[in-house]
Amino acid sequence: MSEPSEEARAAAQRALAAEHAAVYGYGVVGAHAGGMADQARAGYDAHRARRDALSRVVSGLGDRPQPAAAAYALPFAVPDEAAAVRLATELEDRIAGSYADLVRAAEGDLRREAAAALREAAVRAARWRGGSVAFPGLAERTPDTAPAGRQEGAGRTD
Repeated sequence: MSEPSEEARAAAQRALAAEHAAVYGYGVVGAHAGGMADQARAGYDAHRARRDALSRVVSGLGDRPQPAAAAYALPFAVPDEAAAVRLATELEDRIAGSYADLVRAAEGDLRREAAAALREAAVRAARWRGGSVAFPGLAERTPDTAPAGRQEGAGRTD
């Protein structure tokens, strides 16, 4: 097996950063999920597991895994269940984007794992959204929809 490219290593770090942000975001989702608390817990647990696995992958690639920030800025205020559903959908869409980038950059087992993570995020997004989208994770992304969450103060929303 060949040495992973610098692009694959960077994409793995970005996916890890997105997983850190998703774990944080799902904490907020869970606080407001109401009748969807079980779905929020499942998403939180899935992202924790992916984050931990990806951290080991990054270490295996010879890099130091990026640590989680103390807090992340949310893309909007989350005062109720409807906003929590929107946030969960947004988190899954961002995760799908980061894994699509990793699929493109990686080879072999890392690529297969990234594709599986992309598929899982697309399924969770479809559940939250109530429907699927064509080519999850591949929609044109602008800087404000980049996959990795921004690190900022816990109370700040954009």
